Order: sequence, then C-alpha cells, then structure tokens
Amino acid sequence: MALVIRFRQVGKNNRQTYRLVVANTRSPRDGKYVEKLGWYNPFAEPDKCFFVETQKVEYWIDRGALVSERVKSMLKKAAPEIVKSLNAKKENKLKKVRAKINKNKAKTTAKPAKSSAPKKK
Repeated sequence: MALVIRFRQVGKNNRQTYRLVVANTRSPRDGKYVEKLGWYNPFAEPDKCFFVETQKVEYWIDRGALVSERVKSMLKKAAPEIVKSLNAKKENKLKKVRAKINKNKAKTTAKPAKSSAPKKK
C-alpha cells in the first residue's frame, strides 16, 4: 500500500477547508485516510491559517510516505526543516543510484582480456 501525505477537502461550498492527512494513493480526495496530521484554512488570518504536527509528518516520511506538491509548498512555510531533510534524503538516494549506474557502465565498457594463444587458420 503506497501512502501519500496530502490535503483532504472538507467544508461547504465556497468555504472549503483542508485537512492534512496520510492516505492511500488509491483512495479518493475526500475518502478514507490513515491519520490526520494538521489542517489548512485559507479564509483565516495569515498567521493562524495552517497547523502541522511536525513529529507525525516526520514519522510518516520515515515510513516511506510521499508528499504531494501542494503539501510540500505549505510545509516550506510552516516547517522548513522537514523539507530540508526530505530533500537531503532524496539527494542521498540519487547519489546511490548514480553510483550504481556508473559501476554497471564501468563493468560493461571494460575491454575483454586478449588471449595470447595463436589463431587457427
């Protein structure tokens, strides 16, 4: 089961609010979720419009949950240390993959050893 941290839309028409949740990628936008991590109210005052439980977010990211683009942009404002650690983890994975690719290229491009035996005619 692949998990993603995303916004879940709640509220009435023209007055939407959002919950920050961990959900299965296959569940609908307003469907079931695993755990609530925070909320976002675009109609509230700028300093009181967003709340995140950073420890829970870090826990789920460590467990392999992906972060949606909108949530990532909101986390940059509310908890920039989470986004920095997320980017650092991503860079480490990329370095490992690049090293593995380079190692495989080196193996395939290596010239085979020539045998010293004379050729038969």
